[in-house]
Amino acid sequence: MRAEALLTVELGADGRSVLRDLRSQPPLTLLPQRRRTSRSDGAAVVHLVGSATSPLGGDRVRLRVQVGRGARLRLRGTAATVALPDPHGRPSSAAVEIDVAPGGTVEYLPEATVVSARAEHAARLAVRLGAGARMRCRETLVLGRRGERPGTLVSTTELSRAGVPLLRQRLDLGDRWLDATPPHRAGARVLATETLVWDADPRAAAGGDGWALTPLAAGGAQATALAPDAVTAQRRLRLAVGAHPDAADLL
Repeated sequence: MRAEALLTVELGADGRSVLRDLRSQPPLTLLPQRRRTSRSDGAAVVHLVGSATSPLGGDRVRLRVQVGRGARLRLRGTAATVALPDPHGRPSSAAVEIDVAPGGTVEYLPEATVVSARAEHAARLAVRLGAGARMRCRETLVLGRRGERPGTLVSTTELSRAGVPLLRQRLDLGDRWLDATPPHRAGARVLATETLVWDADPRAAAGGDGWALTPLAAGGAQATALAPDAVTAQRRLRLAVGAHPDAADLL
């Protein structure tokens, strides 16, 4: 399966963010939230719905997001994604590319990705920020369904602001011996991260039981949580984000 989706958000004359372009096809279906909530930040809210079984081995899906100057987008997932194997051994891939103009804000908050047995999946997130733009992007990786050995996953993140690289990261998951080492993930089944470029940056790293908040050298920060299950991972991730100086806004 080959599928692409495109989402463009601009700042309207009334100060609210509006959708200018929204195109999607299964398994990537984008559903805008029509009703405005009591939250008054003027963000456009869009839900990312998995409308077909995907990613299955051989699938190639791509999502492109463009946020205009001063606009704000909150893109949320609605259910976990399960990467499934292909009978012919073909890998699957998913790419998300986000461009945010100066002064814009994007919040990309998908649900977990579960890597089932024998699956081979590659995920790529590329975010390009203009000057003064803000972002928060979350990734939750669950290695295997309960009681099964996971397949393999390669996850890459590329983040830049005004042309300056902030983060280049690659995670290789699913190797039994590598996953068990303390520097990697110490045998934890769930890894959750949230990359943050907001108004302020933490001055120093912070951490606790299973979580950490680490400032990036050129600006921004990354919150990380390790846990045996997704519920615990999300709770620990909130603790990590809670250590950020902009926690009151982020949470």
